[in-house]
Amino acid sequence: MTLWTGVFPAVTTKLTKDGQVDLAATAASVDRLITNGVAGVIVLPMLGENASMTMAEREAIIRAAVAAAKGRVPVLSGLAEITLANAQANARAYKSFGAQGLMVFPSLGYKTDPRETVEWYKSIAAASDLPIMIYNNPIAYGVDCTVEVLRDLVDTPQIVCIKEETGDIRRVTDMRVAFGDRFSIFCGVDDLIVESCALGVTGWVSGMTNVWPAECVRLFDLCQANRYPEARVMYKILTPSFHLDTHVKLVQYIKLAEHLVYGAPEWTRAPRLPLVGAERQHVIDTVTAAITALKAA
Repeated sequence: MTLWTGVFPAVTTKLTKDGQVDLAATAASVDRLITNGVAGVIVLPMLGENASMTMAEREAIIRAAVAAAKGRVPVLSGLAEITLANAQANARAYKSFGAQGLMVFPSLGYKTDPRETVEWYKSIAAASDLPIMIYNNPIAYGVDCTVEVLRDLVDTPQIVCIKEETGDIRRVTDMRVAFGDRFSIFCGVDDLIVESCALGVTGWVSGMTNVWPAECVRLFDLCQANRYPEARVMYKILTPSFHLDTHVKLVQYIKLAEHLVYGAPEWTRAPRLPLVGAERQHVIDTVTAAITALKAA
């Protein structure tokens, strides 16, 4: 069984100012992340503007990321669809493009009930042999893969990991009590990572790792080594920036942070627009404060 562990950034898709995919910048960011110690990368997550991309663009992004990774870490792709038929077809397609795993969203067009949620994930798992991470974010998508739902997925071997993004830290322990080590459990909320590590998560799907990969990997490693006093020092510095990962405009916020830290393009695809005014200044001030504090630490 595939066992994913470590920091897996949800990679932003780099764009030009006119909204075209910048494959060179995207591939360079994947290489930067891997060079700085991440254990895997996830392209085309929500943060990667998956729903805004054409199928041809998705293929190009996956292939570029796989080429940039050069086998050093697994490359997963987000799978975010409305219909089951499209989800199954794209699960097979993404494997043919080189993806080594899938982070599967619930249906984007309908809030499935528990029975339908089980059928959604079982049917997608049956479409290919790629290992699957369930993206459990009921706050954003209105569908919760509860412990009860997961009981009905235990016998689906392709489902190996849960990205836990309910915001309820108790869920980590509830899953451990119910399933032991059957699933890898990844924290999916940047500003809950230290708390989640204390309860035994095996990995972290992170947005702000795009900005500070070495620092986020170190934070996770400190927690895994039970060096919590040191981890709390870093966490205090980074948490105001981590809060940016939980806002509806996290794509714009994190891309602007990347631009400030290492010059990556900040552009997003409409209807998302560049940040302006006080909102933009808030992100700049937050990130700049972290840059200064990290240098002094």
